[in-house]
Amino acid sequence: MNKDFDVIVIGELNVDLILNQIDSFPEIGKEKLADKMDLVLGSSSAIFASNLSSLGAKVSFIGKIGNDIFGNLVLDSLKNKNVNTDLIIIDDELKTGATVVLNFDQDRAMVTHSGAMEHLSIEDIKIEKLKRAKHIHVSSIFLQPELKDNLFVLFKSAKENGLTTSLDPQWDPAEKWDLDLEQLLPYVDVFLPNEVEITKLTQTNKVDESINKIKNFANSIIVKEGNKGSVSYSKNIKLEVAAYLNDNVIDAIGAGDSFDAGFIFKYVSGESIENCQKFGNLTGAINTTSAGGTSAFKNYTQIVELGKNKFGFEE
Repeated sequence: MNKDFDVIVIGELNVDLILNQIDSFPEIGKEKLADKMDLVLGSSSAIFASNLSSLGAKVSFIGKIGNDIFGNLVLDSLKNKNVNTDLIIIDDELKTGATVVLNFDQDRAMVTHSGAMEHLSIEDIKIEKLKRAKHIHVSSIFLQPELKDNLFVLFKSAKENGLTTSLDPQWDPAEKWDLDLEQLLPYVDVFLPNEVEITKLTQTNKVDESINKIKNFANSIIVKEGNKGSVSYSKNIKLEVAAYLNDNVIDAIGAGDSFDAGFIFKYVSGESIENCQKFGNLTGAINTTSAGGTSAFKNYTQIVELGKNKFGFEE
């Protein structure tokens, strides 16, 4: 049966208001000046969807925004990356989420208004929508509390209807890390935390300990380790793959989401875990060659050529 989409992404949607070149770090009661300002598409889920689409996958998105100028920016930005937006819910009563980012030297401070994103619920995600895709990817679940409470139901339903699944939990702002992994992970084909997230979720100190704690009920565990690369555990095989190191990092915003995009692009194409992991490492590294989470990604040919020329990547 032909599907409309390779992947449906379910996640948060917001804009980022980024202030750079601030004359000094903000202080209570004082006004500071920023020489540069950008208003751009934010959200880990949107970066993942945009870059996955740029690689050539057919991608749609389920999320919730307000009927406002920020919501229009979100829709336009996704459409410009050829992400289908027909399944995005526009709520007249809510405001689109927004994050104000204050960058100063190597430090940053962020304040987020969650807005519509925290109101996405299981009732908004009908199985008829999911059946239009081969695969669903869920990200940033702790920013979506109404969905988090029914995450098991969502993944179980997807698997029962023949979809493959992936989850990148992302950071928990409340630092409760309250996911029932033993219940959930049997229905998650690809689990994509970074090294901090997996240790927090499993209440362990090291990645190896984390993997050992969940490997008996998880499917494929893929842990992102930044400039160390990534490690996977799948079908009783542990595989460490070294990073492609960029010696001139512009910024690392969205590098983990770009890893996910590269990995899932190969995964839905039927590639081995090793090939998926190598390509994820490459797309994570390429992310750092340009500012922001999506500007480095044009198309698959460009990514492979850049990988060959800059990082010695071989398909």
